[in-house]
Amino acid sequence: MPDFEFERLSPGDIDFALIDQFDDRLFSQRENWLDFLTAFVPGEKVIAALTKGQETVGYFTGVRFRSAGVSILASPFRGWTTPYMGFNLRPDIPRGMALAALEKFAFRNLGCLHLEVGDRYLDIESGLELGFSHRVANGYLSDLSMSESDLLAGMSSACRRAIRKSEKEGVTVVAGHPEGFAEEFHEQLCHVFAKQGLKPSYGPDRVQKLIDALHPDGNLLLLRAIEPGGRCIATGLYPFFRDYSFFWGNGSHPDYLGLRPNEALHWYAMRHWRERGSLRHDWGGGGAYKAKYGGTPFTTPTFWKSRYRVIGLARDMAEKLYYLPRNHLRKRYDDKVKSKRGALG
Repeated sequence: MPDFEFERLSPGDIDFALIDQFDDRLFSQRENWLDFLTAFVPGEKVIAALTKGQETVGYFTGVRFRSAGVSILASPFRGWTTPYMGFNLRPDIPRGMALAALEKFAFRNLGCLHLEVGDRYLDIESGLELGFSHRVANGYLSDLSMSESDLLAGMSSACRRAIRKSEKEGVTVVAGHPEGFAEEFHEQLCHVFAKQGLKPSYGPDRVQKLIDALHPDGNLLLLRAIEPGGRCIATGLYPFFRDYSFFWGNGSHPDYLGLRPNEALHWYAMRHWRERGSLRHDWGGGGAYKAKYGGTPFTTPTFWKSRYRVIGLARDMAEKLYYLPRNHLRKRYDDKVKSKRGALG
């Protein structure tokens, strides 16, 4: 029986339209998202075909780059503001076998010393059997195939009241134009992070790169919440592809939170993409406040392995030193949100 092998495709041989037809294809694997990534990651796109004998049975999407002199293949890498990438495979192809083939491809063919893969559909057991380390990211997924009334019924009573209050207070949500959106969003995002004692890990230039890459084809929704006086009090970005929409981020002005602009933004985005064919709305990771929208909890694993043990140890230590204080502050903030939500009922 022939082995599974990855073969890197040259830019002229990549048929993105063909790969986009895979049922497990996500917005974060498409050509325009790679354009966004490589606009701020000093690396190169890697698209590879998975073959079994003479037959192509899937694809891998990632970026090869260097950090601290180490060659890395990532799909994606932490800090890229990208949730998951990984594989696009025929339904009968085991993802664990694809991961095993990717390890050989990364270390032998590409000469990389470190590999990271976050795949929405890869199971933890397969990664552990191959000796990969892993972490698990929590998230929420809303079923947009339901009616609007059922979607509302699935939310907490407090969330439904907030949506009604924003309407009563005269908050309107409009699809934003790209001009000036990145700066406006980032300024409001800084307010959100400040409540947690943090600062955003990226600047408005990255937001602008996202807009430049995705907005022209209509698959990025830019939303502004406007108070009755005409001031923009909240903003949000929501990418989409085929039947899957995603909450990338939103910011808001602290003086107007009582008008509930964030709930208004999210409810608008859910209905907007639902009307355009989205069946699933991903809330973009964990966070206590996201539970009130009624999504189903799910987890996504990210796996990593280094060719040499010392590289893996250095990677783990660097990540721990960077994220430990941030995670502590976020947990403390989430605990406050949970406590407040419990008091409201």
